[in-house]
Amino acid sequence: MTADASSISLALAGGISSSLDESSATDEDVESVVAQTAKENYTGLCIAQVNDYVNVRSTASEEGEIVGKLFNNSVGDVEASEDGWYLINSGNVHGYVKGEYVVIGDDAEALAEQVGTRVATVTTETLRVRQEATTDSSILGLIPMGEELTVLDEQDGFVKVSIEEGDGWVSTDFVDLRTDYVYAESKEEEEARLAKEKAEREAAQKAAAAAEAKKSKSSKKESSSESVVIGGGSGSVGGSSIASFASQFVGNPYVYGGTSLTNGADCSGFVMSVYANFGIGLPHSSSAMRSVGYGVSLADAQPGDIICYSGHVAIYVGGNTIVHASTASTGIKFTSPVNYKNVLAVRRIF
Repeated sequence: MTADASSISLALAGGISSSLDESSATDEDVESVVAQTAKENYTGLCIAQVNDYVNVRSTASEEGEIVGKLFNNSVGDVEASEDGWYLINSGNVHGYVKGEYVVIGDDAEALAEQVGTRVATVTTETLRVRQEATTDSSILGLIPMGEELTVLDEQDGFVKVSIEEGDGWVSTDFVDLRTDYVYAESKEEEEARLAKEKAEREAAQKAAAAAEAKKSKSSKKESSSESVVIGGGSGSVGGSSIASFASQFVGNPYVYGGTSLTNGADCSGFVMSVYANFGIGLPHSSSAMRSVGYGVSLADAQPGDIICYSGHVAIYVGGNTIVHASTASTGIKFTSPVNYKNVLAVRRIF
């Protein structure tokens, strides 16, 4: 079917520069031109869809200087378009990305709901997570102030969150809600991050070596530390020793707020105390542990790495297994597979 004159005139009135022959143009031809023109003049939300990242450049050319990286599922705002490139703002990065590596328009709006992470930050001293969306429901678990939980659902003044004991509900009166998106990283931010990670890694290695040296000189070594050997393993110095040391406490109790490896610890208290044995200071917070050391992928996890979940944290021991202070009913135990629940981050100290 051919397009009638009115549809072509309407399209041309919309600002389309086209060489379509009105006598032979089809509806599909006109729609294609309209869509292309809309894309070329688009301003609004964009989301990267790449395997890893796409470079953001100073000019609309592959010869342009790289000013940052837009990672997969990262969000930006399109300012303008030029020859198949979009000029974007994302985080502290302002530059051009190739249009083929981002989605825009309705597709981006729909995808934004998937790539954004809804987070609830605990604002009360001890948050009671309940089985149902009511304050009269039985308590599923307890979460301390400052922890950040992944939100799964929202309804009538309550949000559904994920914790180690399962998925439960909390009142919005006791949490702050936000939506997190990933943004581009500038060249300067990347350099600063890598330098910080290197410094932290070197400091951790020195602290661990010092702790081991101190123990080796002591005539009263604890039997729990006699087998520690710093420097073993492939890639993660001391990681295997961390995993081995942590594993010997399996069967000991879980205690909310606790830090004792023998008398009871909660999840972050357990990880904190294990690392303290090697001279490494970590925060007593599962959320805060998502920022210690440096990040690696779950596929590259090595023994000793810290595995972070919503409201929970564990130590990887190898073989797709973690050791962790799980719940009051199970205590410190092994769990496999590692992704028995959604993994938010994997952090490596050494």
